[in-house]
Amino acid sequence: MKSLIDEWKYVAGSKYLRLIFIGPLIAAIFFGLMFSKNQISESYVVVIDEDHSSYSRQLISKINASPYMKVTNVYASPLDPETLLANEQAVAVITLPKALGLHQQQGISTNLGILMDNTMPSGLTGIRTAIQEVIQTENMTLSMSRLLHKGMDAETSKGLASPLSLQQRMLFNPTTSYVSFMVIGFVNIVVLMITTSAAGSIAPRLRQEGKLFANGKSPWQIWVRSVPYAVLSTISLLLCYGLLKQVGGMRFEAEPYLFIIPLFVYAFALSLMGLLIGYTAKDVSKVNLRTNFVLYPSFLATGIQLSPLAFPEFFQISAWALPMNWLNRLIRGMAFRDVALTAYSQELGALLIIIGVVSLFIGLLVLREAGKANPSREPLVNLDFKGAFDQ
Repeated sequence: MKSLIDEWKYVAGSKYLRLIFIGPLIAAIFFGLMFSKNQISESYVVVIDEDHSSYSRQLISKINASPYMKVTNVYASPLDPETLLANEQAVAVITLPKALGLHQQQGISTNLGILMDNTMPSGLTGIRTAIQEVIQTENMTLSMSRLLHKGMDAETSKGLASPLSLQQRMLFNPTTSYVSFMVIGFVNIVVLMITTSAAGSIAPRLRQEGKLFANGKSPWQIWVRSVPYAVLSTISLLLCYGLLKQVGGMRFEAEPYLFIIPLFVYAFALSLMGLLIGYTAKDVSKVNLRTNFVLYPSFLATGIQLSPLAFPEFFQISAWALPMNWLNRLIRGMAFRDVALTAYSQELGALLIIIGVVSLFIGLLVLREAGKANPSREPLVNLDFKGAFDQ
């Protein structure tokens, strides 16, 4: 218990107390405002109209009316699409071929062309869906018009032109808000970086001060020092999530008093992992370099920007050893989908396994160092035989 009190006193006067609250909150505010627009609602496109008919102009108007596209320029003659996309003034080029209007009147199929710049995929958000909706609606309208001219009623015409219709609804993140995955990922990374560095500095700091075994040589005396970092990281994360919900409009359906349970388990696993990583460091300055072995894999492979399913199976399995992998699952499940805590025994169990395995390695390192530090025993009786015989 004395070790825990000593660590709380140290944390209270250290930079960590300020960093763990100020750093993540600044990240939440900065990235929350940066991505407050959520998504690119109108991607810029240009149209090459080789037909110059009234129908092509109507089609251009319908394309421009889509909430996902904005026609910036219409060119009357063929141009190299690569030239039009070179300066990033548009992300797609739509080509309307000659005789489009004539073919429309004759009922002949016509191929439209669309070339998209995929160097920045986020700029194409919604374009594919939008252009398909425009074409599908146009096809159905034209087909129904022809069937009506042949004497069929509207309901029969609709059944022949479009026998199946699709109704779709986006769940949990309907506006594709970046706050709900990218921004919250940045906040989690900031907390991970600060916490692992601070917890990793415990053993090197105590070793330099000569206090590593000041309260005994039991692994418990070192292990319990990670508790303050877990508690403060939990509070910091919960405050950041609340800020993103109030300011950034992030969906957060779980009750805070319930979500704090898995959040603390995660923070405790993260603190212990930092303690293990930095335990054998010769001095505090070496700890930050070691934490990169957790930082970068957590950023890349735990589902912050890309779904883990996008990675090969080997990387998906490797991510199981990272606490943030399970935190992200808990956030998506409890906070976004509003699923009960009892449904996530697997995620909580994985975090507890990480805590157990890391604690075992910490204990082994502490016992090994304590054994080396144990001075050799002096003999119980030290007789000076030479002096005795001289007498």
